[in-house]
Amino acid sequence: MNFQVTVLKILVSYPDGFAVMADLKRDMAILATSGPDWAERTRRLAARVADLDIFSQALIERLDGGWRITDKGRSVLEFMEAKRAEPETAREAPAAESTAAAPTPAPLATRRTGRSQRLQRRRAARARARAKAS
Repeated sequence: MNFQVTVLKILVSYPDGFAVMADLKRDMAILATSGPDWAERTRRLAARVADLDIFSQALIERLDGGWRITDKGRSVLEFMEAKRAEPETAREAPAAESTAAAPTPAPLATRRTGRSQRLQRRRAARARARAKAS
């Protein structure tokens, strides 16, 4: 698992891009134990940016017990996640074969939005529970 890509992905999932260290550690533990798919995905994303260093490149900033993703960090993450353009000849040949293939799954953006909404609901529930306990 690539730690730096994981931190960027976790921070971008929070509404304001800020997470306290306890939340970061918890989310990191969940992703680290989620299986080899996450590790492979973060390796692929990290390979798209040479010498990735979230601290020295100012992709995140440290604030009051937590970290926040910067606009530059969001841009770098979007660049890493962007689909690479395929050559015209490579796109034309499989197009005819893919019409008979199975229907495509839901767009990644839709799945990501659902996940973000679930995370936001969980965070709000935790905040309410903490306020109620105080």
